[in-house]
Amino acid sequence: MAPIQFGILAVAYQVVDAAGPTDLLASASKSALLTIRDYVPIGDDLISRAPEFEFHHIGVTKDPVDLGTSQMTIVPTTTVDECPELDILLVGGPYLGTFDLHPKHADLIRRHVAAGKLLFTTCTGASLVASTGALDGRMATVNNIEYEWVRKRWPKVNWTREKKWIIDGNIWTGSGAIAATDMVAHWLKENYGLDVLIQAAATLDYEPRDSDGLFNVFPQRFDSKGEKLSTHIFRYHEE
Repeated sequence: MAPIQFGILAVAYQVVDAAGPTDLLASASKSALLTIRDYVPIGDDLISRAPEFEFHHIGVTKDPVDLGTSQMTIVPTTTVDECPELDILLVGGPYLGTFDLHPKHADLIRRHVAAGKLLFTTCTGASLVASTGALDGRMATVNNIEYEWVRKRWPKVNWTREKKWIIDGNIWTGSGAIAATDMVAHWLKENYGLDVLIQAAATLDYEPRDSDGLFNVFPQRFDSKGEKLSTHIFRYHEE
């Protein structure tokens, strides 16, 4: 199976907006699970179902991009003009008051959505997509702190904050950086199985929440005293 071509828009996003979802996906990859198998038992069937990803950090140029937090700078791996055909595009969120989306990035978003390709947004990344018109008539969510601001600025979008993430066709919007990581965990579970998600999450000591923000994704397991056991520990030691 060919690797999934996964693009991340290289803008001044908050670091965890991209690092959270992509680290989870990388941890679910076939190559990562083969490495982890040196330390914990992982069956051949699980590994055979695991995806593989190629990540592309897409700049307008290949000049370094200062991210919005952690005093971190990244160097894009490709440009809008040179980027390979993408399967998935992730748009992270910058601080909106000081950021304008470059026309080439805006055009990439519009073309990707129009082609029916999967788009993930994290935090205020939904605002960037809204600014392109690609969210007009769609239901979406955004960082709750800026919810009223974006609702007034882009009124053609059906904004909601009833859920931690919203799925409207090929556009998945997460309300914040961690909620969007939970959203990507849901996508991983739906497409590759709960056991693949559990194994990937275990490497990060991470338990995702559902779209209501509740820890109902993993099976609940208890010891003889009725105390909840870690799903990760159960997964590693059940054999």
